[in-house]
Amino acid sequence: MRSTESSPSPLPGHRCQLFRADDIFVSSGVNLHDGMAGPDQVCLGDSYELDPAAVPLRLAVRPAPGDALAVAEGSDVGRPGDRVRLACRYRLMTPEGDSVDLLLIDVAGEAGGLHLLPLSPLGPRVEYVLVKIEDAPQDVALADLLCVSFAHGTMVTMADGTQRPIETLRAGDLVLTRDHGPQPIRWIGNATLRAVGSFAPVVIARGVLGNMADLVVSQHHRIFLYYRRRRGELPTSEVLVQARHLVNGDSVFLREGGFIDYFSLVFDRHEIIYAEGIPAESLMVNEATVARLPAELADEVRARFPGLSQSQHVGTEASRQLLDRIGHPAATGHPAR
Repeated sequence: MRSTESSPSPLPGHRCQLFRADDIFVSSGVNLHDGMAGPDQVCLGDSYELDPAAVPLRLAVRPAPGDALAVAEGSDVGRPGDRVRLACRYRLMTPEGDSVDLLLIDVAGEAGGLHLLPLSPLGPRVEYVLVKIEDAPQDVALADLLCVSFAHGTMVTMADGTQRPIETLRAGDLVLTRDHGPQPIRWIGNATLRAVGSFAPVVIARGVLGNMADLVVSQHHRIFLYYRRRRGELPTSEVLVQARHLVNGDSVFLREGGFIDYFSLVFDRHEIIYAEGIPAESLMVNEATVARLPAELADEVRARFPGLSQSQHVGTEASRQLLDRIGHPAATGHPAR
C-alpha cells in the first residue's frame, strides 16, 4: 500500500486487521452465545453479531516454504514463524439481504488461535445470518482490503471543468465537488490488487448512468443517485448505493482476473465528486471506515487526519432490495428520476 505523497517502502509480506473468532458470537440460534468456530462446529441459520467492544488486531504474514504463510515481525497475533492457514470462508446475510464474507484464519501456536478477516464491511449491533460455508480462497492477499476506490484511468472532473486521469492527480489539486465547489485533495491512497472475489471491480458500462466512459470502481464504492420524484420508501431524494448493488450481469458487471490499480481520494470532508461524469463518493475518514483498511494505509490515514471525524454525506444508504422496489437505474439504463 502506498500514498502519492511518499515513495512506497518494501513490506515484510502482508498485513491486515482482523478480529478474534470469539468477537463474533451467536446472538440467536443453535450455538447461542458461542463465538465463531471451525466449519464442522457452526450451524447454518445461526445469527451472529460483532461484539461492540471488539478491537481489531494486526496480523503480519510472510511467505513460507511450500506456498504456505507464516507470521512475520510486528504482528499482534502469533509469534514470528508460526504457520498461518486460511481455514474456510463464511458467507453471512444482513437483515437487508446484503452478503458479508469472512475468512476464518487459523494461526498456529499458543499466541495464535482462530481469527476472522472481514472481506466486506462488518459493524456491531447488526445480526448476520450464516448462510454458506466455502473453502478459503488461497489466492487472496490478506492485506488487500480497500473500501472505496477508483480504477486507474478514471477521469475526474477538476475545479476548472477539465477531466484528468486519477493516477495523475496530486495532493493539493482542486477537484470539483457537488456540495462545496472546488476542494483540494488532502491525500491519495494507491494499491495494486489481484482482481478476485471481493476485490474484483465493478464495471458500469458507458452511458448506463450518463457516464462518458466505462466507470470501474471497487465493489463497496458508493454511487450518488438523485430521485427527482421521491418514493415513499425513501426518506431523502438523495441516495448512496454501493456499486455491487447495481450489478445486473449485463451493463453493470464484475470483472475478475488479473490485477487492478485502485486509487482512493481524501478531502477535508466526505465529498461527492464526478468520475466519468457520475457523482460518486470520496473516501470517508472515520474510525468505522479506516478500521477496514490495510494496516499501513490505516496508520497513515490516522496520522494525517487526527480525530477521524468526517461524517457521511447526507443521503439514504440503499440496499439492492430497496433499489429493486423503487426502480433500479442500471436495470433500465437510465439515471434515477
